Amino acid sequence: MTDSAIGAPAGPDHTIDKNDRLVILASSVGTVIEWYDFYLYGSLAAIITAQFFSGVNETTGYIFALMAFAAGFAVRPFGAVFFGRLGDLWGRKNTFLVTMMLMGLSTFIVGLLPSYAAIGIAAPIILVAMRLIQGLALGGEYGGAATYVAEHAPRGKRGFYTSFIQITATAGLVLSLLVILGVRLTVGEEAFTEWGWRIPFLVSILLLGVSLWIRLKLAESPSFKQMKAEGKGSPTPLKDSFMKWPNLKLVIIALVGLTAGQAVIWYTGQFYALFFLERVMKVDATLVYILLAVALLLASPFFVFWGWLSDKVGRKPIILAGCLIAAITYFPLFNLLTQAANPALAQATASQPVTIYADPADCNVQFDPVGKTVFNQSCDVAKSYVAKAGINYTNLAAPAGTVAEVRIGDSVVIPSFRGDVLPAAEFAAERKTWEAGLGAALATAGYPAKADSDQVDKPMVVLILFILGFYVTMVYGPIAAALVEMFPTNIRYTSMSLPYHIGNGWFGGFLPTTAFAMVAATGNIFYGLWYPIIVALATVVLGFLLVKEGKDVDLNA
Repeated sequence: MTDSAIGAPAGPDHTIDKNDRLVILASSVGTVIEWYDFYLYGSLAAIITAQFFSGVNETTGYIFALMAFAAGFAVRPFGAVFFGRLGDLWGRKNTFLVTMMLMGLSTFIVGLLPSYAAIGIAAPIILVAMRLIQGLALGGEYGGAATYVAEHAPRGKRGFYTSFIQITATAGLVLSLLVILGVRLTVGEEAFTEWGWRIPFLVSILLLGVSLWIRLKLAESPSFKQMKAEGKGSPTPLKDSFMKWPNLKLVIIALVGLTAGQAVIWYTGQFYALFFLERVMKVDATLVYILLAVALLLASPFFVFWGWLSDKVGRKPIILAGCLIAAITYFPLFNLLTQAANPALAQATASQPVTIYADPADCNVQFDPVGKTVFNQSCDVAKSYVAKAGINYTNLAAPAGTVAEVRIGDSVVIPSFRGDVLPAAEFAAERKTWEAGLGAALATAGYPAKADSDQVDKPMVVLILFILGFYVTMVYGPIAAALVEMFPTNIRYTSMSLPYHIGNGWFGGFLPTTAFAMVAATGNIFYGLWYPIIVALATVVLGFLLVKEGKDVDLNA
């Protein structure tokens, strides 16, 4: 493949031809597959909990599963630094071929990994190790793909060209949902929970082969080749990116003024919505996947629209507007989502609110990292069941020494019991009896054990998920072009990758874990929304004050 075939610089009047389409297609298909691999884990968090974290209590196990999901995000900035340096020294194309290999192989290994029941603590340790490798690989992948496409794009069309890369994250999520759904329907729910969940992970090895074949057809980026030919490459891209204040300042501005807010909007609109419907609203997982996939498919064309529009009006106003609108509307949207997804739960919450009346000293934060703590105080017994049932509740402080009570509406009072004074076997038996009684009382008050799929207002759920996805397209569609334009060619891969992956890896990746923990601690199923709202509003203010528009910047200057 000659340089003139794929990789020639694009002139100002350039239009998308066959070569440009191949550049966009190859970069996008590869990135879709990497996101598919990365998001399989998040889509299967509930099953991962049972398979690999069964040695601890259920609430802790789910938080652990989300933490393992977040571990992949935690190392993404390190992958960005390591592979970004390689990309600025070695080339964009070669680097993202390596990241793709690492991602595909680590995902395949997860599909073969024995469960906790089979090999004990080694199972979650190996699982987390694979997640860390995935995170490192993804940290290098996105920056390479975005930089590669942007450096092929003509000035005035960078937002449009790179918007196709921006579709890939959502496309990878949708692909993971569709593959999971297809396997679920084929093998049945019981078989899927036992062994079928492995198939989507194993399929990734085939997708890896296809993607590598496509990407091997590409030549190096024209901007990178021009930089090398002119001898302008940086021998120390890490030092030049992060040890020199003018560029480090741009990295910080990109993080706080763009990517932090973009990240929390992305993960709220897609992953937190998924967790909320499946875990809190108790909607059937298959139905959740279908509704979310439909909504995301409907929203996806707007990635390209906002990318195109950002070439006309700028990246900054679109991204900051998306952050602001989302922050203002999250609470009403998630309230509407509750009413549409589980109307019986919404009605019961309004007419028969649950209150836990307990001595604060009797209540513990129910997070047990080693699985050895028994939460047997009367308050813990009550909160554990209500939180596990996904029921919104209010805390009221009782006098010291009071045995906790669960109050349903104005008339039903279910006293808890002191499990700490009972032997282990008696405590387990008493708790089982007590939970059955509380469950019956809640059912009588109208609280459903799970959402009735026939009662789910499916068009309304899709509409709300579409709106959340629409916000995602606003903030994410123009972000690649905005970041690429902030940094010079010789350190572009390194510099733009770090703020992107700190924003998306840390601010965004930890959102499901943080939000779920906030809900579990307070009893308010909407309390976790404060996290993305505060971060998004901070980005609006700091972005407005600090970010400079770059849509007219010459990338080769």
